[in-house]
Amino acid sequence: MICLEQVSKTYGKSGKKAVDSMTWNVEDGKITGFIGPNGAGKTTTLKMITGIIRPDEGRITVNGHDIQKEGLEAKRQIGFVSDSPDSFLRLKGIEYLNFMADMYDVPTQGRQERINEYARKFEMEDALGSRIQSYSHGMRQKIMVMGALMHQPPVWILDEPLTGLDPKSAFALKEMMKEHAAQGKSVLFSTHVLEVAEKLCDYVAIVQRGRIVFLGTLEELRAKFPGEESLENMFLELTKDE
Repeated sequence: MICLEQVSKTYGKSGKKAVDSMTWNVEDGKITGFIGPNGAGKTTTLKMITGIIRPDEGRITVNGHDIQKEGLEAKRQIGFVSDSPDSFLRLKGIEYLNFMADMYDVPTQGRQERINEYARKFEMEDALGSRIQSYSHGMRQKIMVMGALMHQPPVWILDEPLTGLDPKSAFALKEMMKEHAAQGKSVLFSTHVLEVAEKLCDYVAIVQRGRIVFLGTLEELRAKFPGEESLENMFLELTKDE
């Protein structure tokens, strides 16, 4: 479980908060979609949960481990895919996967079997011997997903993970997300595609100007807008400028 307690983050001298007193829990055994307009605070929130940036206020725990006080153990709980796959470009795909496995102390025995499994699911078998800089955007996205999952983390945090994926790979990742949640583990992912959230998520958290404006199931969201069938219209109503 991921727990945020009164978490805030301010950028620049203006004093405007990118994330403002955010409190919510990402439940185990569920897929939680994190939805909001550009600039609403989604990526900042995910980077604070993963320990990439520090909150100015509040507390974040991942499976009971404080991300600031027990950073190493908290990060071991997490598999994180950022919104940019343009990293480690000079490494070959297989070198990157082994690097990630080494970082998380994945035993050599059985490691190759895991690599082969992910490569098969994402149709990357023939690409692992090439440098990541030669990959297409979608292939880079797939190798980053594979690397994030090498240590089989209980908590998945994915920032726009489906962007650039071909339909078959996107389907494979969505099925993996469902299987992971079915095992009682956590999946948190951000998306701009409301149809994906509608079909995939058990819960949705909608953020606007750094604040959670809705947290619950899609059934609970529809109950707030009786007679409205369009998820897009509900989203626009919740995130419209005041």
